[in-house]
Amino acid sequence: MKKKWLFLLAGTLVALSILAGCATPINAQRVEFTPYGKGAAVQQVRMLHTVDVMLDSRYRRQIQQNSLWRLRGVVPQGSVYSAENAVFTIEGRQVHEAYLVLSGTALVGFYLPGEFNFSPLSVPLSLTFESEQHD
Repeated sequence: MKKKWLFLLAGTLVALSILAGCATPINAQRVEFTPYGKGAAVQQVRMLHTVDVMLDSRYRRQIQQNSLWRLRGVVPQGSVYSAENAVFTIEGRQVHEAYLVLSGTALVGFYLPGEFNFSPLSVPLSLTFESEQHD
């Protein structure tokens, strides 16, 4: 019985290591990030609908209805917004903190602040939001 248990455990560990090795890494490239001016008015967007995002890594993420996103700066691909009162992540082989990168109303990808990288979406996703500005 003990041999059977060890064999089952070893098989499970091998299967898990194979699956972990199959995870697709996040496609990312180094970008120049320009922070939004200090002392400037707070600019936010509020999402009007929940949106499902299918990442190129085949993992899904949701941008929740009524979630607030604060302008943090810009990258060449668009404006960078971080989640207010939450941490948003994307996943591939690893989990990465991510900020939305918007070009107009299109989500074109994610800025990864811990790595100073941009991770593009293969197909930009149209978002519906309202802009808010506070002093």
